[in-house]
Amino acid sequence: MANSLETWLSEYGESHQNPTNKKVHWVCVPVIFWCVLALLWQIPLGPNPIMNAAVVLIAISILFYSRLSWTLTIGMGILVAVSVALILGYESLRLPLPLWIFALILFVLAWVGQFWGHRIEGKKPSFFKDIQFLLIGPAWLLSFVYQRLGIPLK
Repeated sequence: MANSLETWLSEYGESHQNPTNKKVHWVCVPVIFWCVLALLWQIPLGPNPIMNAAVVLIAISILFYSRLSWTLTIGMGILVAVSVALILGYESLRLPLPLWIFALILFVLAWVGQFWGHRIEGKKPSFFKDIQFLLIGPAWLLSFVYQRLGIPLK
């Protein structure tokens, strides 16, 4: 399915009209984004600790976003960099709760929030229609930030 960015955002927005559901997404989507990276960060793909499943997902995601919009790709790259910094920061704290357990707990709580928001909305999450919408959620939020800052999504 080769949609334009405008089509993706419009389709995603159809099931995100309720103000409460939108607020839930502003919290839960970034948390889920971080949790997915944190969980995949724990899956090594070789002897180098920086080569892991999260890096593969990041590369695939950047390719996906670059087909849609270069400005969006830059923004998502910044979001990825902040997420990785938070992952590395958590690991450096050497807390008794391992990163994967913390991320899994947050992941479950954020999805509970997402489904609650969609229950209020009265519509199913978009990814039930197309799994690629999991990549559109963060981009949808970023599009509002860009709009507010006057940055075009080209």
